[in-house]
Amino acid sequence: MSTTDLRKPEWLKIKLNTNEQYTGLKKMMREKKLHTVCEEARCPNIHECWAVRKTATFMILGSVCTRACRFCAVQTGLPSELDWEEPERVAESVKQMNLKHVVITAVARDDLKDGGAKVFAETVKAVRRQNPFGSIEVLPSDLNGDYDSLKTLMDTRPDILNHNIETVKRLSQKVRARATYERSLEFLRRAKQMNSTIPTKSSIMIGLGETKEEIMETMDDLRANDVDIMTIGQYLQPAKRHLKVVKYWSPEEFVELKNIAMSKGFSHCEAGPLVRSSYHADEQVRATKVNA
Repeated sequence: MSTTDLRKPEWLKIKLNTNEQYTGLKKMMREKKLHTVCEEARCPNIHECWAVRKTATFMILGSVCTRACRFCAVQTGLPSELDWEEPERVAESVKQMNLKHVVITAVARDDLKDGGAKVFAETVKAVRRQNPFGSIEVLPSDLNGDYDSLKTLMDTRPDILNHNIETVKRLSQKVRARATYERSLEFLRRAKQMNSTIPTKSSIMIGLGETKEEIMETMDDLRANDVDIMTIGQYLQPAKRHLKVVKYWSPEEFVELKNIAMSKGFSHCEAGPLVRSSYHADEQVRATKVNA
């Protein structure tokens, strides 16, 4: 069967929920001129997270990415100037939403020497000042392999450092732009070396033509670099210009992959067709504390 013949299976149908919580949250984001990866990356879980779980993943440093990865729906181009008031607006929104766990990610800013690490760090500090009892997860790019910039971020002591390796080694060059499989592993290793008490996390999407054996090899590579948490989700093609889906993995196959990951020593693995890097992130930070 050619990839153009693949039809989305029943288990990928999403229940929409546009209740007052959802519409209110969307209105607040627009008023504060904030971006969420939930919207920009067209996450399939936005209705569950916004309307039911009352969670969101903030995307800082603007909405334009300097990279053009072939799986990602985020706009690519020349980013705008830095907004140094953004950290406080994010912190105010987290407080207004009464979030117990917040995920902060960002577009890749290869135009900046530090990759945006200083704004990232100021955002973590602002959120912690206004929300001292919540937990914070950060999800940066590889910051071009600048480990001084990584230290700037790690010095803020996030509760989880998340960096996505995205796919298996063989497909990395085809799927990602500028980022490399080896540099992502080194980034995660260096983060753990800087502070061994902070759990690290990474994610892959499947359905791009990888084999089960390659997924298991990626698990081994992550564990070899002391990654604690792994998430595995189904790749969905955002638009025609993006890579096509080669295979829809079944819910049963995801269960098997989760069991394999846990047997390899991860403290937590979230795996399922609709799982994304920040999916049920609040549960993951609790799991790392229980298993510590």
